[in-house]
Order: sequence, then structure tokens, then C-alpha cells
Amino acid sequence: MSPDSTPAAPTDRLAQPGVILLAHPADGPRVQAHTGTASLELAVSIGENTAFNVGSIAKQITAYLCVRAARDGLLSLDRPTRDILPNFRIPDVTVADLIRHRGGIRDAETLLSLAGFRDLDHYTADDLLQLAYRQQRRAVEPGRFLYSNTGYLLLAEVLTQVHGAGLQQIADRQVFAPLGMTAARFKTDPREVIPGAAASYHVTADGWQHQQGPVTMPGPGSLWSTAADLDRWLGYLWEEWSESADDGLPHERHVDYRPSDHPPFTYGPGLYGDPRPGRAAVFHYGHEQGFSAAAHLTRAGLRIICLSNHASIAADQVAAAARAELGRTLEADLSKLLHRQPEPTPIVAERSGADTPHIPLGTYACDEVPGTLRLTRSKSSLYLWRRGTHDYLTRTGAATYAAKGYTLTLPTAPADDSAPTPDSFILDLDRAPGLQYQRRSD
Repeated sequence: MSPDSTPAAPTDRLAQPGVILLAHPADGPRVQAHTGTASLELAVSIGENTAFNVGSIAKQITAYLCVRAARDGLLSLDRPTRDILPNFRIPDVTVADLIRHRGGIRDAETLLSLAGFRDLDHYTADDLLQLAYRQQRRAVEPGRFLYSNTGYLLLAEVLTQVHGAGLQQIADRQVFAPLGMTAARFKTDPREVIPGAAASYHVTADGWQHQQGPVTMPGPGSLWSTAADLDRWLGYLWEEWSESADDGLPHERHVDYRPSDHPPFTYGPGLYGDPRPGRAAVFHYGHEQGFSAAAHLTRAGLRIICLSNHASIAADQVAAAARAELGRTLEADLSKLLHRQPEPTPIVAERSGADTPHIPLGTYACDEVPGTLRLTRSKSSLYLWRRGTHDYLTRTGAATYAAKGYTLTLPTAPADDSAPTPDSFILDLDRAPGLQYQRRSD
């Protein structure tokens, strides 16, 4: 396969979203392949100029801008965040803590779900910041890793305060324009037009549906880019890594890498790191609104980038297959690799059962989350309600119950269906643990 050449997608894949894959060894030209459609409505195929929402890959740009501000003497990474953002209430959380996901900040988007927001509801980055400012204490003990998009939303606000400009302006001036990343952009308004942008889709029993929602989160995500522009960024990152005085991971002198939620990988300035001898590399994945992305950089300078607008095709899995293939030979044909990816299984929407009478147990509120929740009982089962919808709670212990993405713990184990209404409970969500709910007197 020739450098920068891309074969046409097979005809049986033209009517579905797809993926682009790029590999660029340090001592050779880049190769790339793509398949599928960027816009099903307009029948526009994915190409090398197609821009994707790369999700959490944005974090390495945001973290780099913080490191650069520290280099320029504009920001101390050990400075408490509340010194820069007075509305932030949790003490002793430094800028470096936010960068490494060690600030104990609950994920605000998760909290919005408790406040009754749905997938298609509009909310802004400022709405999420206001939720961050409601938080009064760390959700986990100091030093513990808790992945938090909200932490990076706060970092974007820190950069805005330091530079007196928005994140997109800072990134364009210091990264995108100097590196020739002409397609890269932090989207700050869901109505904003991104030239050459793909749409994301998921498949249902009735056909394809859009996956995007009316929300943007510049800082932790909402970065749009082509594969070629991400290649330029990783090339620059590798140059800085190669020129560093030590043998560690990129920018480790400024932000050290510490254990993460995916051992044996560590986490540093917006990057997961593989510190194992002979396997040194940094990477990050992104999953946002039906898009997925993967960016991988080895110590030897090999860059692998994969971007998908198909909700059932995970870019990180395609990138992992590419790394394995390239480990055997740098002459791998990326187009064949893409075309042998398994077809995604259609997703069939779950259907809820018939409604049954519910006995109200109480309405509950948490001082760190807007809105209220309700508990009901029906046929010996507990249900948690928010904005008219309910989750069935599966009992997992004497006083613990689970639903998708969270655990509810009662103060004491209920003896039977006639047990008194609980005065409180603790809600532990995947990225927002330790929420204490109290029964509200009506």
C-alpha cells in the first residue's frame, strides 16, 4: 500500500458509518486507510480530510497547555485550584491533581443524570462548572485516582483565567496554528459548524440513528480533528519526548505519572503511560457521543491513530489490532486490516414491562446535586426515580442495591417489605461516588 493512499471502501460498507486508521513510523512515511460513510444523509464517504470528535484525546492538549503555562511562569502546577477559581470549594486540590485525575472531583455529567437531564437535553460547559462548584469535599481520599471529565473542564477554566482568553484561542495560538493543524478545533457551542465533520450513528432495530447530543465540553473533550492533524500533534509530542533530558515519559519532569485505573498503566499530563522496560509508550482513547478515537505513541516514534463514527466499532480495538499487526511487519496493509474487522451486531432497544402499582417511600435530596430522587417499592422490589423514569434496583447485599452504573446503600438492611422508610442512602456512581442523600420532609 503506498504512503498516504487510501483504497475505496467496499460497496457493502458504503451505506454505514465507518473508521479511519493511520500509522506513521518515525523513519518512514505514513500510511492510512478508511472505510464507510461520514454522512449517511448526504452519502459522503469518510476521507483523509474528514473531521471526527476525538473525545478524551483532547485531554493531552489541555494538559500540555497547562504544562506550557508553567514553563512560561504563568501558572504553578502545585497551586491550589481555589486560588485561581474562587468558586471552587474543595481545599487542597492542586492544578496537578486535576491533571492526574487525583482531585477527587465527581464527574458533573454523571450528576446531571441524577438531576433529571436526558440524552437530548441541552446543557452548557458553564452548567457543568456550576455543578463542580457545588462540590464541597473530595469524593475519594487524597491521592486516589478518580477519572474526572469535570477536572479537565476546571483546567480549561484555569487556562482561561491565566491567559484571559478562551481555550480554543489558546490552543490555536500555541498548538494548532504552529503545527499546521488546520482542522483541529475545540467546539464550544453545539450549533457551531465544523468543516468536513462526520456525523456519528448507532444502529437500532429500525435502522440508523444519530448519536450526537446538544452539548460541548471543551477541555476534557469536544475536540474535532482529522487523523492527519492528530499525527502532526503526536509527531510534535515525540520530538519533545526525544529531546527531554531524562528517559521517562513525555513531560514527566513537570507532571509525574502515577498509577491509574488500568494497571499496569500510569497516568500523567492527559496521557496514559506504559512505563515497562522496552514497551514505553503513551496513549489515550476517546468516546464521546457515538464517536470513538485512539491515539498511540511509542518511544521509538511510531504513531497509530484510529477514528470511528460508528458507535459499535471501537477505535481502541481497531488500533490494538493495528499495533499487533505492525509489530510483525511495517508493511501491513491497513485496508485489509479494516475490512476484516467483524461486523457490529445490531442493537435492539430493550422494552420495559407493564407498569405495576408503586408504593412511595420518600423524596430525597443531596446538597451537592440539584434536583431530587424518589424511592418506591413495587412487588417487593425497590425502584429509584428521576424525572418520571425509574430504575429497577437489584439487591446485591444486605443493604446494597445496584442498577446500571451505580450502587445504592441503605443505612440498615430492611427486614421485610413493611420496614420503615429509610431516612437516607448513599449513591455511588462509577465516576461520582459517595453522594449522601437525605429524605426530604414534605
